[in-house]
Amino acid sequence: MENIIRQLEAKRAEARAGGGQRRIDAQHAKGKLTARERIELLLDEGSFEEWDMFVEHRCVDFGMEDQKVAGDGVVTGYGTINGRLVFVFSQDFTVFGGSLSEMHARKICKIMDKAMQVGAPVIGLNDSGGARIQEGIDSLAGYAEVFQRNVLASGVVPQISLIMGPCAGGAVYSPAMTDFIFMVKDSSYMFVTGPDVVKTVTQEVVTQEELGGAITHTTKSSVADLAFENDVEALLQTRRFMDFLPASNRERPPHRPTEDPVERTEPSLDTLVPANPNKPYDMLELIEKIADEGDFFEIQPGFAKNILTGFIRIGGDPVGVVANQPMVLAGCLDIDSSRKAARFVRFCDCFNIPIVTFVDVPGFLPGTAQEYGGIIKHGAKLLFAYAEATVPKITVITRKAYGGAYDVMSSKHLRGDVNYAWPSAEIAVMGPKGAVEIIFRADIGDTEKMEARTEEYRKKFANPFIAGHRGFIDDVIMPHNTRYRIARSLKLLREKDQENPWKKHDNLPL
Repeated sequence: MENIIRQLEAKRAEARAGGGQRRIDAQHAKGKLTARERIELLLDEGSFEEWDMFVEHRCVDFGMEDQKVAGDGVVTGYGTINGRLVFVFSQDFTVFGGSLSEMHARKICKIMDKAMQVGAPVIGLNDSGGARIQEGIDSLAGYAEVFQRNVLASGVVPQISLIMGPCAGGAVYSPAMTDFIFMVKDSSYMFVTGPDVVKTVTQEVVTQEELGGAITHTTKSSVADLAFENDVEALLQTRRFMDFLPASNRERPPHRPTEDPVERTEPSLDTLVPANPNKPYDMLELIEKIADEGDFFEIQPGFAKNILTGFIRIGGDPVGVVANQPMVLAGCLDIDSSRKAARFVRFCDCFNIPIVTFVDVPGFLPGTAQEYGGIIKHGAKLLFAYAEATVPKITVITRKAYGGAYDVMSSKHLRGDVNYAWPSAEIAVMGPKGAVEIIFRADIGDTEKMEARTEEYRKKFANPFIAGHRGFIDDVIMPHNTRYRIARSLKLLREKDQENPWKKHDNLPL
């Protein structure tokens, strides 16, 4: 028995050593943590239970039978984040460059299967050179097995990907199918084909960072949601982020006690919207002032800045926020903002997170670039997402709500549960000037008459009362009471029960 115990301890020590001290030192020299160090920082102290520590690959080609390392390049298991169960896999770049083999993939698939069975999130820490070439088709089959689990787990348990090193070729498609992707600046990258292949095929000269770095994917492609300065910040912010999410689609989001009273008023909001309807203001100020302790976890802050998405708490309960940002493109909806918001709305709906929408939208962004790019289909994604969502939906129109964009932004007609407007709200088909130029085209040359017509239109439609008369707005509220009114509405809707007609799945306008 003592001999077996000694062998066990030796094997455990060997597995924990990964690819050896030299490779661990090389990982640290790049400013990166090892696979196990990352898990220790991500999970609550002492909570990690490792599975499949002794797994080895089965490849015998190209001398691989003499190169076996316990764990086979990935550390898998489960633990807790702030006391809540999560499953995690962490690829070990010190072992075969973190390359994915048949057994490596099996380890990942095992924890994903179990996560779906018990209802717990999956967090993947990606740091891999790609498919293990020596295994050929077996490694490709392993990727496909992981992809299949990503699809099955989608909408069942939250899936979070942290890209903490290379992620290239077929490896990128597993993170792409997860709910959120976080990257680390200067040490992580994602691309389907690397710079050398790009140069050969297209003659473009580009660096890894330019092609698929964290800044590229959080500001240009929207592949990633957030970029962090280093491994430590990424892992600590992931711990914070997980506190907003339920464990599965069968649970409510976690409640956190707060000393911030829901009836708190914010007098400064009464002067947030400028008197000049063409002057911008910062919608971020409104979000932070109505949130518990001013805490807003923004998603994709560097992409499509004309719309804001992210999570806050009101009365201790997580809420998803979508808000037009008048500071950028006047808050217009365009291709990028529609895609960004639609994906966020669908995530919230998957996981029982109420959605609060702040509206100040003059319409869809005009131009050939938008039309050629498919704004019709992309704008329909956001419309579809709001119309399909059955979670509590609360809408506050702060200023402009014009045209089809008014409809799209969680209007009463898309089953908005509670729709408020501030006194500054303007709900109409279009702005007064444009509307008058169409209605009274014959009078365009008469400046005095056009100004009078414009003022007449403004008084009649550039206010929340016509919509209120029709019942499309439930109440006109004072801005300083916004937090309290939203909190009351959330309480009202806590037991909301709404279902869509049965279907195999919808046909989202992709």
